[in-house]
Amino acid sequence: MIRFENLTKSFRLRGERKVVIDNLNLTLPSGRSLALLGRNGAGKSTLLQIIAGTLRPDYGRVVSDGTISWPVGLGGSFHRDLTGAENVRFIARIYGVDTDDLVAFVEDFAELGKFYHMPMHSYSSGMRSRLTFGASMGIKFDTYLVDEVTAVGDRAFRSKSQKVFADRMTHSSAIMVNHSMNQVRKFCDAGLVLEGGRIRYFDDLEEAIALHEAMLD
Repeated sequence: MIRFENLTKSFRLRGERKVVIDNLNLTLPSGRSLALLGRNGAGKSTLLQIIAGTLRPDYGRVVSDGTISWPVGLGGSFHRDLTGAENVRFIARIYGVDTDDLVAFVEDFAELGKFYHMPMHSYSSGMRSRLTFGASMGIKFDTYLVDEVTAVGDRAFRSKSQKVFADRMTHSSAIMVNHSMNQVRKFCDAGLVLEGGRIRYFDDLEEAIALHEAMLD
């Protein structure tokens, strides 16, 4: 269960304050994988970061009774001056999992070669996404926050990523941001549409997709 209580977040842009999350009160159901839909700039990535606790809201709070991943694909939880392997060791200690096991899993999964032992500031955005996705998949969370990352890499890597993600979804739930409705349909079974700082929940994923696509026309 994840619950938003009076959640509000705004940013100052060009001297004006833009509200992206507006006094949100909503309880997300347990055991569902949710597509988070909305226009570019609607605040989807911002909301994921607030849920994860890596970004503070202006007001309100997020309450959960389970474990939540960092926003996979954004890489904000990783230090750019540490190597990929060093970042993974740090993450393992934070989440209380076996360090050697997680380091080995990510090294095999992310396919970074020598870059795994190089500072992350030398990584491309795709390499960072592969590292953060691998690290997240190596830890068992109740809810995974995913931002576009299943589209990273070549066809073989995308297939591998989607397979391990589907395996995790047999025991966990997710909140996924993805511009591909095919990917959304593959992994999600309900939807959230963010517009004007407000969220509508749809138990029927197709209703959420229909509203999202109508807003884009």
